Amino acid sequence: MSEKLNIKTMADYALEGKSPEVLFWVGCAGSFDDRAKKITKAFVKILNSINVEYAVLGKEESCTGDPAKRAGNEFLYQMQAISNIELMNSYNIKNIVTTCPHCFNTIKNEYPNLGGDYQVLHHTQFLKNLIKEGRLKINGGYYKGKKITFHDPCYLGRANNEYEAPRELIEKLELELIEMKRCKSKGLCCGAGGAQMFKDAEKGKKEINIERTEEALSTKTKIIGAGCPFCNTMISDGIKSKELDSDIKVMDIAELIANAQNI
Repeated sequence: MSEKLNIKTMADYALEGKSPEVLFWVGCAGSFDDRAKKITKAFVKILNSINVEYAVLGKEESCTGDPAKRAGNEFLYQMQAISNIELMNSYNIKNIVTTCPHCFNTIKNEYPNLGGDYQVLHHTQFLKNLIKEGRLKINGGYYKGKKITFHDPCYLGRANNEYEAPRELIEKLELELIEMKRCKSKGLCCGAGGAQMFKDAEKGKKEINIERTEEALSTKTKIIGAGCPFCNTMISDGIKSKELDSDIKVMDIAELIANAQNI
């Protein structure tokens, strides 16, 4: 992926004696999950198209430790976090952007306690800022007249009180937003948070991702917007369970923008 998309690493910049504008923290999902890789590529294509100077850690990047911490293994979390912090501090990294709200929340709110102080943005916040600075112009005509509903990621919304950045981008795309009954601060979790993504479902009448998928389907929209690779997976699985994956698309905001820009 690095060669095709011309992605430089922090090590590349260090060899040149330079620093990028921002570190793109890819995250485990964005690095290894086939569906999430498409989100990573879409975001990178946007950055490349407007010549944003960014870098990734590449093979030096490790898990933030979020799943370990949420699952109750504080010791493993701190080992992972401290290793990442030492690496990023060695590169004198100040600004970070990530497409994963779990990474966003952990690095932004929990790394400072271990010596990692950074300015951290979710990619929807970063893209919103690029628009305000006049560096990114959105082709609104591509989706004009189409409808979308948006699922608020827990670690972007309730954990960090960010609801408007993705909605501002949806507005710029000239999509008609149809909100689910449970949205923003009252939004329903997709079922992946708290390391639930990696364990078997517990006994009950219905899995959370199915409940949330049904809420999204009730809006009668053909596009379900997401801002988290885990949410994307859970809702996509819900759509597949309803055998509607050929009709309903679950798309990250970055993918929507990349499609609109034809990049």
